[in-house]
Amino acid sequence: MNIPENLIYTKEHEWVRVDGNIGTFGITDYAQSELGDVVFVDIDESLTEISKGTSCGTIEAVKTVSDLFAPFSGKVIEINLKLKDSPELLNSDPYGEGWMIKAEISNPSDLDDLLSAQDYRNLIGQ
Repeated sequence: MNIPENLIYTKEHEWVRVDGNIGTFGITDYAQSELGDVVFVDIDESLTEISKGTSCGTIEAVKTVSDLFAPFSGKVIEINLKLKDSPELLNSDPYGEGWMIKAEISNPSDLDDLLSAQDYRNLIGQ
């Protein structure tokens, strides 16, 4: 299971890459393997704000449909529109081309309860 050290993680199996006050997030390698083949990603293209802990989209896979929860609050800068035509990027490259949302982090303390790579490994039993 690929769990990059330079990212932080949520208990809902999402990763966050922080660059200054910009956070980019998506689902983890563990999450995509549990979901199975992703067939559809639904993120509202008009989304302008996200609120920590609230649903900001859904991921439909062969096995199930799963909500995408915002790991922090902020102003949406970009949504990965490639996922509309190529949802399988979540399976093939969850930490790269499979990123989902980039947003300006409005409250840096939102990140305080996220997990380190080691803590995430412990969570999933690795």
